[in-house]
Amino acid sequence: MNGQHSAVYPNTPARLLAEGQPISAAVADQAVEWLTLLMSGATSAQEQLAWQTWRAASPEHERAWRHIEAMTGRLKALPAKSAYQTLSPYARQTAQASRRTLLRSLFWGGLLAGSGLLASRTNTWQEQLAEHRTGTGEQRRVTLSDGTRVTLNTATALDLQFDAQTRLLHLRAGEIMVVTAAAQGLQPVDPRPLEVQTAQGRIRALGTRFSVRQDDGHTQVAVQESAVQLHPIRSDRVQVLLAGQRTGFSRTHIDPLRPLHEADLAWTRGQIIADDMPLGEFIAELDRYRPGMLRCDPHVAGLRLSGVFPVHDSDRILATLPSVLPVQVRTRSRYWVLIEKAV
Repeated sequence: MNGQHSAVYPNTPARLLAEGQPISAAVADQAVEWLTLLMSGATSAQEQLAWQTWRAASPEHERAWRHIEAMTGRLKALPAKSAYQTLSPYARQTAQASRRTLLRSLFWGGLLAGSGLLASRTNTWQEQLAEHRTGTGEQRRVTLSDGTRVTLNTATALDLQFDAQTRLLHLRAGEIMVVTAAAQGLQPVDPRPLEVQTAQGRIRALGTRFSVRQDDGHTQVAVQESAVQLHPIRSDRVQVLLAGQRTGFSRTHIDPLRPLHEADLAWTRGQIIADDMPLGEFIAELDRYRPGMLRCDPHVAGLRLSGVFPVHDSDRILATLPSVLPVQVRTRSRYWVLIEKAV
């Protein structure tokens, strides 16, 4: 297991953190139950009012709800009934111990993090209203008015802002491959600079083919042809990235440059290339293309995997894992799958 060990989550703690402030386990429990009820699609007007009253009863309730509300985003926009069916085997149990089991299961599924009830997606509404969007597992290519080709990977949100001074692609979520009109040899060449804006900074194209991925707190850039210029939003440093190079950057820091590997752009061919990749990392990558939740037990996350895998056939990939690794695939529902140590 590559010498790596991770502790399994203990019993639900007495207090959690949300937005940097404490949330009691009891309030977290209530938020989960409200979410499950609302997702059932069978709430009465009286229950809707009771939910609103509960939210307004204290700032702690509202903080808990804002975090657990992102469940719908983490479940990747499943139909309400499907999402409800995913949770209902646990949420329907009424005993206190069973409710604690639900919370631990949510912890296990990655919905609750040690630093908060749930990783908040503060820009979710902007992503939903983006000019160009893809759903989970969807990939799409668009051609912009200037001839630039943009391929959107899974769960991507992209806005455009073209004016007299610049051509701006605002990547709000996900991943894109950009092939500029100049890189295609199209004439005449648009004199306006082409830039990609992320939450961490800007990437200016220098007549190029490149990819940009927006992660939580980090932007990943890989250049296939020509060059790009990186500028973190809170740094004076500017870095030129040449063909065959990749790096990442935060708002204040640019990572060391690394060589571009075939696996970095495999997604543009609908593939994941694993070269002695840790299973936990592979499952996290596959999860990007699969509706619902796909999680890996920390006890098997260090196992290594190699191969070329089609991103649009995750069921088949999961079915073959036990034949190549000492793991079992436990399916709680179509939308909740755990990879565990074989027994």
